[in-house]
Amino acid sequence: MRHQDERPEAPWAATNRPPMGWNSWDSYGTTVTEAEVLANARFLAGHDEGVLAAAGWDTVVVDIQWYEPTARPGGYNDDAPVLFDDHGFLQPVPARFPSSAGGRGFAPLASAVHDLGLRFGLHLMRGIARRAVEADLPVPGTPYRTGEIADTSSTCPWNSDCYGLRHDHPGAQAWLDAMVDHVVGWGVDFLKVDDMLAPYHRDAVEALSLAVRRAEQRHGRRVVVSLSPGTELSLAHLEHLREHADLWRVSDDLWDRWPDVEAQLGRMARWAPHSGPAGWADADMLPLGRIGVRAERGEPRHSLLTTDERRALLSLWCLARSPLFVGGDLPTSDAATVADLAHPGLLEVAHRSGGGRELLREGPTGAETAVWGAATPDGATRWVGVFSTAAEARRVRVPAAAAGLPGAPDVVVDVWSGERVPLASAGPATGGDTVLDVEVPAHGVRLLRLGTRAHSGTPGPEEHTWQG
Repeated sequence: MRHQDERPEAPWAATNRPPMGWNSWDSYGTTVTEAEVLANARFLAGHDEGVLAAAGWDTVVVDIQWYEPTARPGGYNDDAPVLFDDHGFLQPVPARFPSSAGGRGFAPLASAVHDLGLRFGLHLMRGIARRAVEADLPVPGTPYRTGEIADTSSTCPWNSDCYGLRHDHPGAQAWLDAMVDHVVGWGVDFLKVDDMLAPYHRDAVEALSLAVRRAEQRHGRRVVVSLSPGTELSLAHLEHLREHADLWRVSDDLWDRWPDVEAQLGRMARWAPHSGPAGWADADMLPLGRIGVRAERGEPRHSLLTTDERRALLSLWCLARSPLFVGGDLPTSDAATVADLAHPGLLEVAHRSGGGRELLREGPTGAETAVWGAATPDGATRWVGVFSTAAEARRVRVPAAAAGLPGAPDVVVDVWSGERVPLASAGPATGGDTVLDVEVPAHGVRLLRLGTRAHSGTPGPEEHTWQG
């Protein structure tokens, strides 16, 4: 069993921010190349004098099938060929990752990412490659073979690359320990491990946790563990997840469609109260900027979400304390999207707030109002997000009490625009309570900062980061 006090310090130990970075999936699906990974890493590190990296966008993740030489856009190849070594450990395709040639794996790419001041992440599937099982290779340090440790009845419903492991067999943990140690030895700081939660593979979660802990102790550094996908993930697993992982998805893949974003309002209402440094509930990647370049779904495009939908997504993710991993190809994404990712007022919510949760939800399906609140631990600064799922702009009046406010705040600022927002006078309809009276755009949000300071930027030196 993994215990937090046995592990090296987490990346967020000195801050309150969730994990943040870039992931190749939304742009490149199974086909990303080393050059594309490095281009996005350099953008994170260097754009506008490093504003993104300084704001916390510090992890670069290579997603699925980096080991598949025939990988293509638009889906997976059944029973695909995969590259692996003499122990059955998957290896990057040199045609796409030239620096991996000669058995160097991802060590050179991880080193290049580290040299930019960033962390390097890698996708793994649950279990062991089918082709490695068929080859019946030796399990390092044991008398067992890969053909003995695989559970050939345990397969992923959407990808045929791997079998599950027989976790009741002593060779299974030995192989997993050696494989994870091998990958961490490349310089991997972040593992996104798929086919873990739908259905919930309790034994696989625990075995991975043990393998990662052992690798951390051997290499002397922290490895962040992300589990996915989260189809119908139940809160009944919360304590088990907190013990064995750092973040976990709560949905299937999210794409640039308003219904996908709207559905997360309900999911995150369940999960946000439990998200924080003990474990982060992940609302999935941000399908923003230029996506679909060679992806699983759709043609090359700039995200089909409108500006208001994009800002509603970002506001919800930050209020709910979700990890933030953008999927767009950053060097070719539009400037407005990149500016929103670096918006200091938005990221102040992600970095400084706590207790984010839904406070009010009312109205018919397709025209609901959802009100979210969050605050600094001393309550001096509060944020309120007023979301509308309606297809047209509309005026929304929210009593201050319903927005979680004990009284009228001194200052109300729209985070996105920086403009002061006047409070409506109390009236009989609200029982004499002060109200927030705001115009909310279609499929949009008004994200409001309430407190005694009028600025919507990053906290000053006197405003210490909350570590609770």
